Amino acid sequence: MRQRLDLDDCLDVAPRLAAGVDVSYHKESSRIVAAAVVIDLATGVEVESAVVPGQVSFPYVPGLLAFREVPILLTALGGLRHRPDVVVCDGYGIAHPRRFGLACHLGVLTGLPTFGVAKTPFVGAYDEPGARRGDWSALCEGDEVLGRVLRTQTDVKPVFVSVGHRTSLDLATTITLDLSPRYRLPEVIRRADFLSREALRRPPTP
Repeated sequence: MRQRLDLDDCLDVAPRLAAGVDVSYHKESSRIVAAAVVIDLATGVEVESAVVPGQVSFPYVPGLLAFREVPILLTALGGLRHRPDVVVCDGYGIAHPRRFGLACHLGVLTGLPTFGVAKTPFVGAYDEPGARRGDWSALCEGDEVLGRVLRTQTDVKPVFVSVGHRTSLDLATTITLDLSPRYRLPEVIRRADFLSREALRRPPTP
């Protein structure tokens, strides 16, 4: 699958609809819930969302999280009426030991432009970026640039942005900032996380 990865920017015009995806896990069972949320980048307004319950079907293996989450994320994305121009994943793109994280996996299977925004680094080294919103530093392993360490809010811990499929690091950085007007994490990811956790609190349907 990695051979099918396209790291060129495929978008001829500025994206309008951005989707965020996330998966929440029940602590005492195999239940999981995936959520996909679409936001209009021009207005910041939520357009729609889809929430899908399911069961874990793949064991936890460090570095292979996509095999647990991609199947149910595909179902959540399939439940949307609007086709997003870009998908933001709570996780990694090429900033991954195999250079093929969740955002890459999801992008190759859907054909959609994707990138990852993670809360913590997985691989690579970096210098601390400046303290102001929009400051960033390169996330590298040797001479290879894997992503950016981006400050989305002044004096708040940075996030780790890496491309997944059919998008550029510059565009991923711009979209991350556009989707983070008030909080550290992009609003589409925050909203998807909230919806998936909220659905997981409800008892399963018999």
